[in-house]
Amino acid sequence: MDRLFGTDGIRGIAGKYPLTPEFVEKIGIVSAETLTRNFLPSPKPAIIIGRDTRESGRMLFDSLAKGLTRRGVDVRDCGIITTPAISYLTQSTKSLAGIVISASHNPYQYNGIKFFSDSGTKLPDKVESEIEERVRTSELSKTEKKGNIVPFPEAKEKYVEFIKRSIPQETNFSGLRMVIDCANGSVSEIAPRIFRDLGGEVISVNDTPDGKNINKGCGSLHLEVIQKEVKSNRADLGFAFDGDGDRVLFTDEKGSDLDGDHLMALCAECLKRKGKLKNNTLVVTSMSNLGLLLAMEKIGICVLQTRVGDRYVLEEMLKSGATLGGEQAGHIIFLDYGKTGDGLITALRVLCIIKEEKKPLSELAGIVERAPQVLINVEVKKRKPFNTLPLTSRLIKEAESTLGKEGRILVRYSGTEPLARVMVEGKDREKIEEIARKISEAIKKELNP
Repeated sequence: MDRLFGTDGIRGIAGKYPLTPEFVEKIGIVSAETLTRNFLPSPKPAIIIGRDTRESGRMLFDSLAKGLTRRGVDVRDCGIITTPAISYLTQSTKSLAGIVISASHNPYQYNGIKFFSDSGTKLPDKVESEIEERVRTSELSKTEKKGNIVPFPEAKEKYVEFIKRSIPQETNFSGLRMVIDCANGSVSEIAPRIFRDLGGEVISVNDTPDGKNINKGCGSLHLEVIQKEVKSNRADLGFAFDGDGDRVLFTDEKGSDLDGDHLMALCAECLKRKGKLKNNTLVVTSMSNLGLLLAMEKIGICVLQTRVGDRYVLEEMLKSGATLGGEQAGHIIFLDYGKTGDGLITALRVLCIIKEEKKPLSELAGIVERAPQVLINVEVKKRKPFNTLPLTSRLIKEAESTLGKEGRILVRYSGTEPLARVMVEGKDREKIEEIARKISEAIKKELNP
């Protein structure tokens, strides 16, 4: 049986296992028992819960809160709010834990449950495993305690104040015309307001969520939206969030898309120049482009690579003492301001650099010359180690031999979706496209007969 927890909590289609009301209530009960045992709560433990704009969010909140309160845990309801806001608020309110009901960049039919520990980090693997084991196999005790559901209406404003404190008090973005794509998600209300409050000329799109339009043809997976708006409005730049606000990607004034590699590179270069890049180190994942690695080597920045997933980036940052790290997809962690990716903080840091340097974004991001990269997602019905698939493993070895040191291949399963991801980099785009296509077809043939 597949694991219940992926790299970013529990995911699925709302209303179907494991996100049925009954099973989610059981998750709530088991989580309350496990978390109170692991994180030494005050005499009256409380868990903060927020959700994104999906229509299923309320149903899942009700079921989860019902389970938690049955074990004596108070639930503080933040309503619609971003994932990084819950990480911050869990720490600042000294809560037992935080929970976000969201499926990030996925369509509205999907949803998920992700947990934060009392320190604002993702739950340790052993705690997730304990919850998973008990929720699958344990008979629930009949001991009932009474917890309460308490509204937390000031949560959003506390988070907004924290976001604004992450940049110098005198910061003003006057003279910058920006397009913001809110993905009809968690940042729809607060993102345009924050950047207008800081003096920016804001053109906001996809900021009217209706429960079904989250990520639909918009947000960080559809940069063509802001590319078009930047050009038509002659804006200086544009940036797009995902549904739960923990990632952001940019478009420069020319309409060129900039991913997390570009953003990390320009931030790392600026920090190094100011003597503020801790341990002269940037932490990225194995998905980062070869161009980023070469750019950082050129200016003398050490790059550490981890498995895909912001939890692994954070683990390496804490281990190495680095304070900047992230993923190509736009999850970027500034450890001085939080322990998870935060699209709003990332956007603010990039805009501050633009104002300080008085240079267009295209010039700043030019530090990275992106190597040709092909990524193909293959839907899979089951998962087997790739080295046990004869055709797939043979093609991977042949391709690695063909590319040599001038390219690389990464084949992995998604931690959040039923997908195998095939990534190939190299100098010759036609060659890497052919390699990626052949490997993808082999995976499809061997896993979906």
